[in-house]
Amino acid sequence: MTVRIPVGSGSGSYDVLVGADLDAELPGLLPGAAQVAVLHPATMRERAGAVAGRLRAAGLRVLPVEVPDGEAAKTLRVAGECWDALGAAGFTRTDAVVGLGGGATTDLAGWVAAAWLRGVRVVHLPTTLLGMVDAAVGGKTGIDIAAGKNLVGAFHPPAGVLCDLTALRTLPPADLRAGLAEVVKCGFIADPAILERLEAGGELPVAELVERAVRVKAGVVTRDLRESGEREFLNYGHTLAHAIEKREGYQVRHGDAVAVGLVFAAALGRAAGRLDGGTAERHRTLLERLGLPVSYDRDGWAELHDAMRVDKKSRGAVLRFVVLDGLARPGILADPAPLLLAEAWSAVAR
Repeated sequence: MTVRIPVGSGSGSYDVLVGADLDAELPGLLPGAAQVAVLHPATMRERAGAVAGRLRAAGLRVLPVEVPDGEAAKTLRVAGECWDALGAAGFTRTDAVVGLGGGATTDLAGWVAAAWLRGVRVVHLPTTLLGMVDAAVGGKTGIDIAAGKNLVGAFHPPAGVLCDLTALRTLPPADLRAGLAEVVKCGFIADPAILERLEAGGELPVAELVERAVRVKAGVVTRDLRESGEREFLNYGHTLAHAIEKREGYQVRHGDAVAVGLVFAAALGRAAGRLDGGTAERHRTLLERLGLPVSYDRDGWAELHDAMRVDKKSRGAVLRFVVLDGLARPGILADPAPLLLAEAWSAVAR
């Protein structure tokens, strides 16, 4: 069964489809296009060929564009090579871009589409759990620079997102686990039923988890597209996570960094007197049960603290963290005292 989840309102609205064998839906999202660029990593070459065949059968010219895998794709150099390819092929305002791959690929594809001719259509075909529940939904696009992750980008909602669950059957277990960190985040900030499903054990109810997590993000994005308020809560655990990724040269899985960031944020909320101890400890217990990391190098604090100061959630010199005032009650903690940060760091320092 295919589930259709609406995102946004007005002219910028689109649907996220969650189901199996969804490639047939793709041509219908591209009316009026003559050419479509399919951005994909080498690991998705076979699937990209199938997608290209589907588009050609619908009468569209296809430009396959192979990009590096993972965060290595999210650079100005790679984006520039993509724009050069679009220019050489004569892409116009009515043509489109398809992002096929994990969250890094869809982030790049969205940014390439947002900047080409000041905005052409993009459709995302996420192939990882992380991409399905987070990166491909919401219209955030971006690349990384030396100063930090996702500091260059734009809000550019896609024409549609196709979450084909069959892609998860061959996803490496480590990547599936990493994606669960974003699912857990959605459970703590908005949908505790997610936590209950994960704590129940047994076979993962993947389809239900994807649908629930997408509904959380879709609801928030519809109410706050440009992160002027509520959408900031989707960054729960991400302030420290992005700093970890930067320190590791983007060689660590995003979900693994988020898992550590969630434990840190829970400990910070507890230290500030805003979150009860039981809910804070529930973070660690569940993430450990899922096989996700909950600690990080003790000697990294000074570097991480500096990196957090240039996080896009900061305001001037003021650090801002999303914390919980209770289960599914997110809020903002601005400029926490050094002693609070130290106490939270002690909860994850290894």
